[in-house]
Amino acid sequence: MTGAFTIPLLPCNSIDETSEFYRMLGFTMTHHQTRPNPYIVMARDDWQLHFFGVDGLDPEATYGTCLVFVPDTGVLWDEFAAGMREAHGKVLVSGIPRVTRPRKRANTGNRAGFSLTDPSGNVIRFFPQAEDSEESEAPQSKLGKTLERAIVFGEAKGDTAQAIKLLDSTLARSGGEAPKSELIDALVYRAELALREGDGDKAAEVLQRVEGTALSDAERKAAAGALATAEDLAKQL
Repeated sequence: MTGAFTIPLLPCNSIDETSEFYRMLGFTMTHHQTRPNPYIVMARDDWQLHFFGVDGLDPEATYGTCLVFVPDTGVLWDEFAAGMREAHGKVLVSGIPRVTRPRKRANTGNRAGFSLTDPSGNVIRFFPQAEDSEESEAPQSKLGKTLERAIVFGEAKGDTAQAIKLLDSTLARSGGEAPKSELIDALVYRAELALREGDGDKAAEVLQRVEGTALSDAERKAAAGALATAEDLAKQL
């Protein structure tokens, strides 16, 4: 049957808290009801998310999630980040709610996706509608290849502990052999994982290592995205 479509229906603790959060990201509330059940519709451009209220919902335990395919994840992330900075003075990169930076993953082809976790713990996963046509350079080092695997565990599987274990082991054994851009990428992701686990001391330690790594102009340009993330992470400490 042509013309069919689906709409995500996600649980939330509070329709008011949820609507405020998504308004910050550029959404508009197109429907609001409190009876017989709390229910809202948040729309952005030509797509929408529906939310229903659930008393006592635990954001740490909810399995609410959906996939959203958009023309450009980088542009959308920049718009989300701008909304967060305007409302909070920083990008929310730890705790709940939070957003991850677009990263290419070994299990999604040549697609750079990111995840948004809302105040009720729902995870909205954003991916580009098509594979990146540009050839991406394969990791040159063992650390770079390990980072690809760690991102799969940390983002796709939600297994932060395993992602940390992979990175810590490889950073200790062969981190010094990696190109600077791959080292910075790995360190910044490790700091992000630390904050996700509530380990501010470890995050600060890793970010100090990032700051203390000497970079040429070319290396700094190659690591620009990771360095920008490091600045956002430092604001959480």
